[in-house]
Formats: sequence, structure tokens, C-alpha cells
Amino acid sequence: MSKKKKIVVKIGSSLLANSDKLTLRYAFMNGLMNDLAHLQKEGHDIILTSSGSVALGLNMIGKRPEDAGILDKQAAAACGQPLLMNAYRQVASEYDMDVAQMLVTVGDMEERRRFLNIKNTMLRLFESDILPIINENDSIATHDLRVGDNDRLSAKVAQMINADLLIILTSVEGLYDRDPSEPGAQFISEIEDVSEHLESTTGISALGSGGMLTKMQAANMAQNAGVETIIADGIIERPISSVLNNERRFTRCLVTGETLSPLKVWLSNRLKVSGTLVVPKAVASAVAEGTCGISRSDIISIQGDFSKGDVLHVYDEEGTEIARGLTNFSSEETMLMARNLDTPVEDVIGYKTKADVIAVENILVLEDNHLLLDAPEDDQKIVAPV
Repeated sequence: MSKKKKIVVKIGSSLLANSDKLTLRYAFMNGLMNDLAHLQKEGHDIILTSSGSVALGLNMIGKRPEDAGILDKQAAAACGQPLLMNAYRQVASEYDMDVAQMLVTVGDMEERRRFLNIKNTMLRLFESDILPIINENDSIATHDLRVGDNDRLSAKVAQMINADLLIILTSVEGLYDRDPSEPGAQFISEIEDVSEHLESTTGISALGSGGMLTKMQAANMAQNAGVETIIADGIIERPISSVLNNERRFTRCLVTGETLSPLKVWLSNRLKVSGTLVVPKAVASAVAEGTCGISRSDIISIQGDFSKGDVLHVYDEEGTEIARGLTNFSSEETMLMARNLDTPVEDVIGYKTKADVIAVENILVLEDNHLLLDAPEDDQKIVAPV
């Protein structure tokens, strides 16, 4: 592999921590950092997305993974993150490599300005040959505000830096057509359309927060962003370069079709719903055809407390998500405009504008290969009927 590449590597808790003793597996960590150091010296830019802080901190608070609640896990993350980073720093120094810690929340990844700030920080670290190690800030993230798993976080990071490759190391060789423990299970070495395999399995390891399903969701997000994904077993000796040199088998998720613009890729890969609009069937069809934006008279109902510039999810009356787009108005302004259709906009919100709630150029029409999010059922705010 002579061409310089930008590579995102994701490591799960089950590879880093002993499931019984909840201690670091230093043999794996040494093999990993040795391999990454060689790749970095070859000129590749690498980001490591690493789990493990919660698993390592559980011992300190006297809890087992199966008994830990959300507050236990938050406290464990606060205890375990320094242990994890100190171990990475010590092992990396043996291979003349510097590391940096970056902790993020779902808000950092979903809000455009913070998303770009994180990207710029990573690119600056690349300039100094420093390995960024990124993890979700589990000590402050609640259930509703979490990315949810580092598989999808790694896909967001790969999208962020326009990576060439996302490598997800796990406890199995790759994807099978069914549970690999079942007789006759067939290994899948190459995938063209990841969306066809999203329901392969829902199994979850004892220490991790995701199973093969979240890995396929991550691969789907990466594929939509033009990033190839590899899912492979996290072996001790040369876990990354052995894959890059095709020395063992793994599952490769290819990039097919045309990649969207960076803005529309960002719109497509959402991890939570911050605000929604429901529109009539006729409007939904026009939006799906890419012929119009969404005006105040198109809205049946809205949900969420959002600000100008946030991403709204657009649903038809049957609850099917059809599009996502950047709103030109806050939730309060949108509500007022939709409830007062007979009053000029400037009289309703206090300033003159001809903008749609979502402009046509800021809309991403969703296709079959995108991950759709269910419409929220709670706290729906009904406005004037169309």
C-alpha cells in the first residue's frame, strides 16, 4: 500500500479489556500501536476510535457490566478514561509515537459548526504526526444524548475527514449470512450494497454497546460518504497491516455509485432527530422529486425545540421519513408562521424574509440506501391544517 491514505480504525471494548477481570489486554494494545506506528511512518494519516473507558472504570466503582446502570457507566467512564489514555500514551511512546485525546458527544457531531471545529483539530494533529484517539464522552452523555456506539461514531469521523478507509476491528472475522455459530453459515467477503445486510444480526457483546448490526450501520454511513469499510478480527500481530496487505480474510464494504456533496453527506448521516416537520402527501412527492423546498403553508405539524440552521427530518402523513434539510427558522418562528398563514411573515416574526422553512438547495432526499429514523411520537405540536 504505497499511496498515502487517511484511515479511521475502530477498536471495541472486547478487544481492549478482559471481560472477566476488566483489565487492559496489553498484548493486543502493543500489537495495535506497533502496527499503527509503522503505518504512520509510511505517511498515512490515522485516527483511532477507541472504546474501553467504561469497562476499565467499572472495577473502581465496584460494578459488573451486567449490573451497571447509566449513572454507574458515567462514573466508570470518568474513572476509566484516564487509565485508558495513560496506557495508550505509555505504549505509544515505546514506538516513538505521540497521541492526543478527543472526547465528543452526539451534539458535537450533529451541530455543523462544532463538527467542522473537530475536523480542523484533527487535521492540525495530522500536520504534527500526532495520533488522535477519539471516544464518546460517556461521563456526561445521557441515554438521549449519546452517539450510542463507537461503530457509528467512527463512521462519522471517517465522513468528517474524507477518509479513504474505515477499519472496524471486532471479535469475529467479518460478516456471515447468519449467526456464525449456526451450521452452514457462509462468510461474506465483499458487499456492494450494505443496506441489504443491515439486519444480519443483533447480537451484542458483554462489554460493548453494539453488535454486528451497528457495524453494518456504520458501514452504511461510510458507504454513503464514499468511504470503504473493512470489518475484521482484531488479532494481536499486525491487526491493521495484515488486512491492508490481504494476508487474511475479512469483509470489505465497497464504495459504489456517486458520492454526495460534503453537506448532503453530513445531512444523511444523522444519529438523532432534533426536529421534525410533517407535510401532506402531495408536498412529500414534490420534495422527493427535488422540485421544491418546504414553505410554511406546507406544514401539518412540527416537533422539537430547534434553532435556525438545525437539521430537520421531514415525514409524510404516514410517518415515513422522506428528506432532511437545514431550517431557516427556529421552532418558535416556524410555529408562528404556520399558524398564521393569512398574516404577512414580517408581521408574524418581526422581520422581512421570502425564505422557505427549508430551501430546496438545502434538502437531502432520502433513498433506500440511507438509514431512516422513525418519527417521534411524543410531544407532537399540531399547527393549522393545510
